[in-house]
Amino acid sequence: MTLSKLRNIGISAHIDSGKTTLSERILYYSGRIHKMEEVRGDGAGATMDHMELERERGITITSAATRVSWQDYDINLIDTPGHVDFTVEVERSLRVLDGAVLVLCAVGGVQSQSMTVDRQMKRYHVPRLAFINKMDRTGAEPERVVREIREKLGADAIPMQMAMGAGETFVGIIDLVTMKALHFDGDDGSQVREAEIPAEYQDKAAAARNEMLESLSMYSDEMMELLLSEEEVPQDLIHAVTCNAVRQQGVTPVFMGTAFRNKGVQPLLDAVIRYLPSPLDRDINARDYQEPEKLVPLKADAAEPLVAMAFKITDDPYGQLTYIRIYQGTMKKGESYINQRTGRKERFSRILRMHADKREEIDEASAGDIVAIMGVDCASGDTYGAQAKMCTLESMFVPDPVIKIAVEPASRSDADKLGKALARFRKEDPTFHVETDDETNEILISGMGELHLEVYLERIRREYKVEVEVGAPKVSYREAPQKEVEFNYKHKKQTGGSGQYAHIVGVLTPLPEDAEEAFVFEENIVQGRIPKQYVPSIEKGAREATVKGPVAGFPVERVKFVVNDGSYHEVDSSDRAFQICGRDCFRETFKQANPALLEPIMLMEVECPEQFQGSVTGDLISRRGIVMSTDVRDGITLLKCEVPLAETFGYATILRSQTQGQGTFSMELACYRKTPTQIQEEIVAQKKAQLVGAK
Repeated sequence: MTLSKLRNIGISAHIDSGKTTLSERILYYSGRIHKMEEVRGDGAGATMDHMELERERGITITSAATRVSWQDYDINLIDTPGHVDFTVEVERSLRVLDGAVLVLCAVGGVQSQSMTVDRQMKRYHVPRLAFINKMDRTGAEPERVVREIREKLGADAIPMQMAMGAGETFVGIIDLVTMKALHFDGDDGSQVREAEIPAEYQDKAAAARNEMLESLSMYSDEMMELLLSEEEVPQDLIHAVTCNAVRQQGVTPVFMGTAFRNKGVQPLLDAVIRYLPSPLDRDINARDYQEPEKLVPLKADAAEPLVAMAFKITDDPYGQLTYIRIYQGTMKKGESYINQRTGRKERFSRILRMHADKREEIDEASAGDIVAIMGVDCASGDTYGAQAKMCTLESMFVPDPVIKIAVEPASRSDADKLGKALARFRKEDPTFHVETDDETNEILISGMGELHLEVYLERIRREYKVEVEVGAPKVSYREAPQKEVEFNYKHKKQTGGSGQYAHIVGVLTPLPEDAEEAFVFEENIVQGRIPKQYVPSIEKGAREATVKGPVAGFPVERVKFVVNDGSYHEVDSSDRAFQICGRDCFRETFKQANPALLEPIMLMEVECPEQFQGSVTGDLISRRGIVMSTDVRDGITLLKCEVPLAETFGYATILRSQTQGQGTFSMELACYRKTPTQIQEEIVAQKKAQLVGAK
């Protein structure tokens, strides 16, 4: 394998933009599969949607990896889900990829989940191409989509192609680099035919090419000079400039087509190998194990000591399957490598190359590759190295869950099976949390949305044959202070022998809505009024108190705890005394800070036929929703609104009945906001009633 001829790419997008259909076409044209399947939702389903549930529902739930070849290049391809409920799948895939294809619908354009995916790509500095799909749909407007990429995503979108027709009249594309019309012949569009640009498109294509060159000349002095002197710009220079600009994340080249009608996929594959970086072109740094502040550059070199990251874990009938990205060195079958987090040496007995749910065994894999290992015990985000205490790769960002439900097995005998299922899913998915309520003894599972938990409950029923009883969904509220309160708190306990003494003085203040951290601890103690070794204990105690707030037992956030002064006792002061003091002081002071409940607010996008707009809007307002914008296109209304999560349960059914089954919606967490007083009182009363009932 030549590293310069390897590409690790992911396909990401909003729901129903056609990611899996595009993946299916890539597999077909590259010769990986010999028959194209469609995403139907009837149990047949596409190759990359290999789970039974995915095929029934016609959605992608887990990211699937495969390897294809295109013109002497190898491409590791990961197809990711579009639903925000499975956002961790996108997060962990982008964490280990070198490039991505952002798929956008030619009618829908940039939607809420497109923005989330865009943020994830920027977080991991992943260069990307954009593909405007569904050009055959009525209402397709590629120019508007390009405009939205620039305005909403803040990306320098440069169309490299121009469409010939749109909607039902879409016949092919014009390549603005070669100035040729591309037609896709045959039943499956596998023959790409180059032809002269039809006369009616020539002027428009020439203008579009000039615009493309002007945009690219911002990234190249040489191209700028050629344009100013009105000389012809060579094709090789266009490719070289685009390639450099993409790899520096300056430009997002835009391509177009319709994966379902087999048009425009092959030129996109050409662009992937031409513009997206190989593992050699990416600068990857790890953190030194001994000095975490120090960065260690990794080389995509097979001869160097191995450094690899486990980015995804799934359970298999034969044991744990761990997906690994190798950043440096070579991994050999039968060799042992060290988990940098645990320090444990593990033998890699089987190395697999994955193709969705099928696999082939290989003897070794080297830097830049993505493979799977059978039977090692590790967690998602662990780093493996050739030696102990080498370095660690930064783990991925994991969002907090927003919805919680109580579960219990229908029959007592199934409790063990349920425990196994929950332990497995928790290990596989960092956004899926399991806990036991101290007061009610209920098992609570929490996740990113109703669909997320619904899928796991269905998997428990199918894979573990356990019937589960489910309680009503609960919202993960937060508690926050509303005003600043000063404190002067003394913890004093005298019982035979050495007692406990700790005294702290300071202030508790609210943090703004956009604060990066939920809890901030600060100390300004001077002249040794409290010895330095006790300060971490004060912080530990205060942090402990944030787990359950005094209003209704929800986590506390948006709070700053500042200790300015205090005193200690030579004999009776200890770490334990200051920890208890910090905890009790926080609880007491927080009660005086006029605490309020914060509720999760969801950013919701609802699409429905225009004639139902009034009833849908009225219903959203009755759910305490705030409609932010309304857009009508070709008889379809797109509503953007903010709705409290507590009011969205079961909304899918209501929307279908209001719109004769034609309405769709998607939502993601926008922020946490203060709950209205009346609703806060109801929640607190409910919580108290639950506790009384439990006792």
